[in-house]
Amino acid sequence: MKILVGLSGGVDSAVAAYLLKEQGHEVECAFMRNWDSLTNNDYLGNPTINDEVCAQEIDYEDALAVADLLGLPLRRVDFVKEYWDDVFVTFIDEYKKGRTPNPDILCNKHIKFKAFYEYAKNNGFDWLATGHYARVVHEENQSFLLKGVDSNKDQTYFLCQMPTNALEHTLFPIGDLTKDEVRRIADQLKLPVAKKKDSTGICFIGERNFREFLKNYLPAKDGNIIDIETKNILGRHQGVLYYTLGQRKGLGVGGNEGPWFVIGKDIFKNELYVARKEDNPWLFSDSCTVGSLNWFNPIELNEPLNCTAKFRYRQADNKVILHRIDETTIHIEFVDPISSVTPGQEAVFYQDDQCLGGGVIEKVLKKGETLEERLTKVI
Repeated sequence: MKILVGLSGGVDSAVAAYLLKEQGHEVECAFMRNWDSLTNNDYLGNPTINDEVCAQEIDYEDALAVADLLGLPLRRVDFVKEYWDDVFVTFIDEYKKGRTPNPDILCNKHIKFKAFYEYAKNNGFDWLATGHYARVVHEENQSFLLKGVDSNKDQTYFLCQMPTNALEHTLFPIGDLTKDEVRRIADQLKLPVAKKKDSTGICFIGERNFREFLKNYLPAKDGNIIDIETKNILGRHQGVLYYTLGQRKGLGVGGNEGPWFVIGKDIFKNELYVARKEDNPWLFSDSCTVGSLNWFNPIELNEPLNCTAKFRYRQADNKVILHRIDETTIHIEFVDPISSVTPGQEAVFYQDDQCLGGGVIEKVLKKGETLEERLTKVI
């Protein structure tokens, strides 16, 4: 069985490659180059933006060192244009609308499990493999995506939009391991990335300041931060597009008897609305509509479906009821009110450990009204 492993330069994909080789498979590795700061600044007609040395070049050197130690060939594959067209442009367009997209989900959908999958298929590989904490069960006519054994690291949330045809030809070798076990294997093998810190930044931003990065593409325009309950102006925001619902850090109004949380924003008035206390009613909703659905296995929804859902990564599973609106849209009824459900982010559906699929949150509702409709009544 010929397998192409996406080797990222981190410990997870390194151990994934090792495990597949130990199982006797014919294994090759590939490092994906998805972001080029100079090229992408040229796309904007702004090649003078100063940028740090891209972290992915360091990651490539780490991937090369791992491949050499394991005795595996390493390819370098360029998806810069695809990433720009399918991930980054969508990412920026969503922010311009005042929504909060998830670039990691977009990357998995368009790059790792589309462009990279097609590359593997076109180059004679039977399977694709990555270092995600997830499991997949392949049966004769369909494949099932399951949560990773390590509940603290499970990454099925980020995989919810991967195409079904890619899932049917993908392996997740570390899905049955915990992070500690992966680190232990890497340490025993003396892999150069055994103690490398996990990446926490968005792939094209790395560890840099997210807001400062966005300023290159979404010019800042400051405006008022308003207490939704008293209508008092508490301070000035740095650009309403940079904030997301439920955000607490980085507001700069902590001295006003906080803590304060973002409960809404008006991109036309350029106003940011906040409220005190994380249990504030303004943060909660009781339903939402979801579009751009991706199901891993056929779900008719001729009748309401009871399942659970996550509306952001590492959130606890929430009991919900799915109602079909049309072929691409569903209405999600929350069994209990949920805080900080955000348009543009992803709703991901589960039955026990099985990930059913996911979709993009379009509208967030409380008693049938959107947040925008509720805000217009008090502002």
